[in-house]
Amino acid sequence: MTEEPLDIPATLDRMAASLREVLRARDVDAPLMIGIHSGGVWIAEALHRRLDLATPLGSLDISFYRDDFTRIGVNPQVRPSSLPAPIDDRHIVLVDDVLYTGRTIRAALNEIFDYGRPASVLLAVLVDRNGRELPIQADVAGTRMDLPPHRQVKLQGPDPLRLVVAEQNAPAAGTDT
Repeated sequence: MTEEPLDIPATLDRMAASLREVLRARDVDAPLMIGIHSGGVWIAEALHRRLDLATPLGSLDISFYRDDFTRIGVNPQVRPSSLPAPIDDRHIVLVDDVLYTGRTIRAALNEIFDYGRPASVLLAVLVDRNGRELPIQADVAGTRMDLPPHRQVKLQGPDPLRLVVAEQNAPAAGTDT
């Protein structure tokens, strides 16, 4: 395992500035921010503070929505999802730590749509890495990483937040698969 030299506070500042611009361009003034457990929630908490959003932060645990659920089983740390406001016709900012294959984001979108029909969903991720299996892309990304498939990116935290790159056989908590 090696820690990546990423200045996470500065990266989060840049992401917040980019989110402000995207939201302004789309004429969105009160988005509902939702983080994906667990790393996405940590990133969402930091962005929520930086953007000073009035609506409370939401969180999703997509364990039961994964397409590999029958193969990997239930995450032993399954948490309830919490959406503090109705989804219908809301502009959503969905936040995750790592965008890799796109399957975690697909699962999160499935869960969001089980709650209602949002007006739009904007995706913000700390790390956008190569390896997409689904046509999903981030609207805002903190950094881009090109890694071989046998490497994974893991966010450790929540305090302090650290980015770690490890071999695939290491524990995968907090990564997008």
